[in-house]
Amino acid sequence: MAKPTRPARRAAAGTCLVLPVVALLCVPWYARSTPRLAGVEFFYWYQFAWVPGSVVCMLVAYLLLRERRDRPPHR
Repeated sequence: MAKPTRPARRAAAGTCLVLPVVALLCVPWYARSTPRLAGVEFFYWYQFAWVPGSVVCMLVAYLLLRERRDRPPHR
């Protein structure tokens, strides 16, 4: 039988999953052209930076929610 996940871990995992969505839906935060990075306007590289950022957030959420299984003793 699976053990229930602690509510604090579930809340932290939910925050990790909502963070990229909120950060990208609030367009007025990043709707500008400066600062530029390698000639690319902030508007574009901010969005692109959230691609690996979202992966990291999903990984953290997964690690918070995964169930640890007891391993058999090593022979």
